[in-house]
Amino acid sequence: MAEQSDSLTSEPVDLANAATATPQSLAKAVHARRSEYTRRHQIKVKIGSWNVAACPGTDKDLARWFVDGEGLDQQFATLNLRQHAGTETTVKEAQGDAHDPIRLVGGEDVGLYILGLQEVVDLNLTKEYMARAVYTDNSATQKWQAALEAAMPAGYTLVSVEQMFGLLQLVYASPELAPTIGNVCTRQVGTGIGGWFANKGAVATRLILGETTRMVFVNCHLASGETTANLDRRCADAKQIVAKTQFDPVVQAGVEEDEGEGIGAEDFAFWFGDLNYRLDGLPGDDIRRLLTLHTQGEYDLSKGSKTDPPEGEGVIVMRSSEDGDDTTTTSSSSHSRDQSLESESSLPDPDDFPEDPSQDPTSLQATLDSLLPHDQLRRVIRERKAFHDGWREGPITFLPTYKYDVGSVGLFDSSEKQRAPSWCDRILYRTRRDKEEYEAKNKEEEEAKKKDTEMKLRGIEDDEDVLFTYDPGTDGESPSAAEPELGYDEYDENEDEPEPDVVTTKDGYEDHIKLDIYTSHQGITSSDHKPVVSLFTLDYDAVVPELKSKVHAEVAKELDRAENEGRPGITVIAESGKGADESAIDFGEIQFLERKLASVTIANTSGVSATFGFVEKPQHGGREENMSDRWTTTSFAIPDDEDTESEALGKSVTLEPGETLLAHVNAYVSSIPLLQSLNNGSAKLEDVLVLRVDDGRDHFIPIRASWQPSCFGRSVDELIRVPDGGIRSFVKQWAIEGSIPSDTEQKFSAPQELFKITTAMEDLAERCIADEAMLDEVTVPKAAGWPLEASTWTAPSSTMNELSGRLVTALDMGESLIPSLPVETSSAHKLEALSSILLLFLSSLTDGIIPYHLWLKVETSLATLAPAKPPDAKQKLLDTLTIAPSHNIAFVFLTTALSRIATELTPPAPASTPAPVRRLSFRKPPAGGNEAATIKGRRAKERKFSEIVAPMICRSTEANAAKDKHTKERERAMIEVCVRAEDAL
Repeated sequence: MAEQSDSLTSEPVDLANAATATPQSLAKAVHARRSEYTRRHQIKVKIGSWNVAACPGTDKDLARWFVDGEGLDQQFATLNLRQHAGTETTVKEAQGDAHDPIRLVGGEDVGLYILGLQEVVDLNLTKEYMARAVYTDNSATQKWQAALEAAMPAGYTLVSVEQMFGLLQLVYASPELAPTIGNVCTRQVGTGIGGWFANKGAVATRLILGETTRMVFVNCHLASGETTANLDRRCADAKQIVAKTQFDPVVQAGVEEDEGEGIGAEDFAFWFGDLNYRLDGLPGDDIRRLLTLHTQGEYDLSKGSKTDPPEGEGVIVMRSSEDGDDTTTTSSSSHSRDQSLESESSLPDPDDFPEDPSQDPTSLQATLDSLLPHDQLRRVIRERKAFHDGWREGPITFLPTYKYDVGSVGLFDSSEKQRAPSWCDRILYRTRRDKEEYEAKNKEEEEAKKKDTEMKLRGIEDDEDVLFTYDPGTDGESPSAAEPELGYDEYDENEDEPEPDVVTTKDGYEDHIKLDIYTSHQGITSSDHKPVVSLFTLDYDAVVPELKSKVHAEVAKELDRAENEGRPGITVIAESGKGADESAIDFGEIQFLERKLASVTIANTSGVSATFGFVEKPQHGGREENMSDRWTTTSFAIPDDEDTESEALGKSVTLEPGETLLAHVNAYVSSIPLLQSLNNGSAKLEDVLVLRVDDGRDHFIPIRASWQPSCFGRSVDELIRVPDGGIRSFVKQWAIEGSIPSDTEQKFSAPQELFKITTAMEDLAERCIADEAMLDEVTVPKAAGWPLEASTWTAPSSTMNELSGRLVTALDMGESLIPSLPVETSSAHKLEALSSILLLFLSSLTDGIIPYHLWLKVETSLATLAPAKPPDAKQKLLDTLTIAPSHNIAFVFLTTALSRIATELTPPAPASTPAPVRRLSFRKPPAGGNEAATIKGRRAKERKFSEIVAPMICRSTEANAAKDKHTKERERAMIEVCVRAEDAL
């Protein structure tokens, strides 16, 4: 593989307008600088096709003809093989005598080998065909692959291998070329019985050479037979192969094209194999007899010649055939004429030039010229039935390739069938330019037909604007114009070597291709077909990966710079951020139900408007996140009005260049599951907020806080081990992380936090009644659920939030509850805040007052007491709970406190005769009141209290399983028995 100078020039690319660096724009910009990373390379491409007819021993001949290029026979070819650019001579010793046999260029001089074989297995045997149709048999592939690799020079790499029953295609590349081949894709198309069976059809391979040149190789075996129906079937097979072949999308530089490509999208295509086209209009016996005269040497041109040329000095005669074939030669003996002795001119005598053998009916080329017009392939091309869309073929200067007696040279079929010789085995090729020229010409013809039709519809037969009309079908047509044009030029020995075809590839590169030689190997006798070979020289631009990587990095950097200049951008600075982490937010220490606020300044530092907003995060820790588990919320506010809520500005805001905005981040832990996880150490207050800028880059704002241990969200077993002074100092003193160990010394018989809350509630209940009795403006709510039922609370939510936070701090710090509340707050509001804290405390217990295992025992013990009296049920319940002393004591103290509060807050029913004075006792109704009505009101409050606290006290189901209506009723009834006052039992 030779390396040559650059052939491409860079094209300008407008990076300033590349506002978005899409893979397509990046690839386009890199491609515009292709001259910087491509270099010219030249390789030989050798294509061989052979129908081996399932004959034994054919694999032994593979190395000889396909790689070594031997088996040529000058006697049966009209080209002067000794002086051809595609051949060479080598010195061999044969029986002690040195001679120079002719061989085709091969070995390490070829960069790409493509071998197409037909009938590698005998599919005429029904049993073997069905076996291969059902089971995969790779034995034939392995045999031929081993044979070819044994013949290949060292280092050659298998690029692709594909077998479809009798069809086999192998592609090998040289060590220098193999690493530059990519996007290899192979396809099979069966065209046999029903149009699908694989006894006939094609295998196709697509590859890209040097990231620049797309090549397709099609090895086919078309329908056989000599009838018109067989001919039509061959043409239909070819069309079906094109229609069904679809390769994978090409991937270049990590970018995949939108869709795959079929045959016709490549830069160079090669179609070869046993096309099975025959010779029409001539008796088979006549063809065989005529060709046999040449193969047996019965045409001796030397007879009657006045002088014979010196031995070894053949005279080459070139001519332009009528049918488009070129390059003909004579054998070593040819006619010559005496030079005129009378002429004194120094110029050569025209009579000294050899005669054109095509004018001599005894020449081999003249015989071939007489047969080729009857070739079916040329006819179907001329009639546009197949291969008419740009396909070409090299000049045929060799004997027909079919059908010979196995083991013979030049001996045509002598069997009973005596099949007529024909050129069944062919190699066609087509460039992108060939196909484009055909399409352009076809389009012109369609437009001309359309114009003629329109003129006829208008009643105009001829165009009146022209002086004469021209019919390409009849005017200016030479006798040879009726013959098909297969794309090769007439050859003249005196002309310079034909220029290679210049092709602009799909990706914009300029490649050159030249057919060096197209011939057959008559010396190969192990099959009834002769192998055919085409040798091409391909001059192309190949990408140098190292240079392309450098250009790619430079272009990406330029595009990124241009893109960033045109993209919106913001700067984010947090008030608590320091140093390199200016956007980080640290809330410091935070406790349960404590609210903290942090502000982030956002400035539009770009040259365009920026629209942005915080991204919601539906996933957290691999599970769908519960909204209540979130401990931060965000909102936007303008700098002059920091109290503006997020709703006022919306979840997404827009800043013009130079404008600033504040983003408020609120921290608030209120979720019980999160609370419990923080207490046991399984969670931390760490997160990342994502601020997304439309058409810009995301900004990540880390947030963190230090959790302060709380008595909320723990178990009864933990809380009885917390001493005076509160849980916060206790955990700090003993350096406890997570849950409190069970081996820690027990300090109380039940959680002291429960004692503090219920005791404070009793005191405040008395104060509420006293305030109502002494102050006219104070009225205690009379609802049965007050103060436990949230819907009955009279305090504003802001007041409740503030009081709840104070109470949590007091409990965690071991301080008194009522003194921690503002003095100016009314007793009713304080009692409502304590009630909310009690409910929160009970619901946050990890085990509950009556854990699940205790509930099962309680249900069992009370199952037989349904008709019993309430005192018996209460006693049975308390006896059952004694197995868990701490829970039992907590339960008794809680239900007793609720009973007292219900009694205290139950207003006395008015007497039939109003009492003359205001009552002074606030716990018992005054004498003369309606005792029955008072008891009824107290019973209603006790029932409502039991209904509210029962789900929090009783854990009657495992984990957080839902409770049915029956279970809830049993819980309420059990709690109500214990809350009911003694005189009502």
